[in-house]
Amino acid sequence: MILAGDIGGTKTYLGLFDWHETRVEPIREEKFWNADFDSLEEILEEFLQATADNDTGDASDETGGTPHDTETDHGTAPSRPLRAACFGVAGPVVDNRCRATNLPWTIDGHALTKTLNTPCVHVINDVEAAAHGVLVLKPEEIDMIQGEPQETGTKVLIAPGTGLGEAMLYWDGERYHAMPSEGGHASFAPTSDLAIDLLRYLRTSFLHVSFDRVLSGRGLHAIYEFLRDTRKNEPTWFAERLPTGDPPALIAEAGLAGKPDICVQALDLFVSILAAEAGNCALKVLARGGVYLGGGITPQIIAKIHNPNFVQLFAAKGRYKRLLSSIPVAVIMNDKAALLGAASVAASRSLSA
Repeated sequence: MILAGDIGGTKTYLGLFDWHETRVEPIREEKFWNADFDSLEEILEEFLQATADNDTGDASDETGGTPHDTETDHGTAPSRPLRAACFGVAGPVVDNRCRATNLPWTIDGHALTKTLNTPCVHVINDVEAAAHGVLVLKPEEIDMIQGEPQETGTKVLIAPGTGLGEAMLYWDGERYHAMPSEGGHASFAPTSDLAIDLLRYLRTSFLHVSFDRVLSGRGLHAIYEFLRDTRKNEPTWFAERLPTGDPPALIAEAGLAGKPDICVQALDLFVSILAAEAGNCALKVLARGGVYLGGGITPQIIAKIHNPNFVQLFAAKGRYKRLLSSIPVAVIMNDKAALLGAASVAASRSLSA
C-alpha cells in the first residue's frame, strides 16, 4: 500500500491507495483542517489510528475471496504495511524537507520514514504533485477553455488558492518530468492602468508585491479592499456581511451573482491578472502541451474563465498573440489532482527502489 498527502495552506488531504502502475481510487481518504493540528505528524497519527480501527484484519470476505481482489472498499483500510509515501507540500522543498510557506510546519521526509515505518517517504512541492496529477486525470476531470488536450509538449500549471503555485511538465520526447517552481512569488507585473494603481496601493503595505499577493484568496480580498478604498463604492449591506464569513469566498460568490458592483469589479480584475500571468507562464516554458489552471479558486469561478475576455487577455502578448492563441488552456475540475499526483510519485518510486 502507499500513502499520499496534499498539504495546502488551509487543509490537508490524505489518501491510502493500492496503486502500482496505473491510477486507482483511494481505499480510504480524509480531509483535515490544518488549524486544528500542530503538525503533520498529528494528522498522520489520527488518520492511521482511524485506519487501524477500521481494519478488521480479515483475510477473506463473506464469499471467501480476499477483500481487495477487485474493487476497493472506501470505508475500510487494508492491513498490509506501507511500501511508500509521498506528500505534496505548499512550499519549497530542499533535501526532502519543506518548511511550509503558509503554515508553521516543517515536513521532513527522512524523519517520517520512522513515523510511518517505511523506507520510502518523498516530500515534493504541492503544485509539483498537482503537475504529476495532470498526467493521470480523466478527460471528464478537465474543462477545456481553448484548444484540445495534447499528449506531448511541455505543459505548465498555475494554481491560485491559499497562495499561488506554479509548476511545469517538461516533455523530453518520450515522457514527462514535473519541475517545481516558486514563480508565484515573482514580482507582480500589472498590464493595465487599474492594475498599476493596484500595485501602488499594495506597495504601501508590502516592500515586495508578488503575484501571490494578488492571485490567491487573500489576493482577491486585497483587490476588493483596493477598490473599496480608492473608489468608495462598498455598499453598507455587503460591508456588514463580509465579516460573517470567508471574505474571498463571499466576494467571488457575489461577483459571479452580479452584485454588488465592487465584487464584480474585484473578480474581473482578479481574472484579468490571472489570464495575463497564465500567458506569461506559457511564454516562459513554451507550453505547446497546454496551460492548466488548478488550485481551489479557479474551478469556483469557471464561468469567468469561459468568458471570451479571458483567452483574449491570455493571448495579449503583442507579436506572440498568434502563438498563444494556439496553446490549449484547461481548468482542472478534480480538486484531488495533487493527491493523485503524490500517489503516482509514491507508486513509481517504490517500484524503482
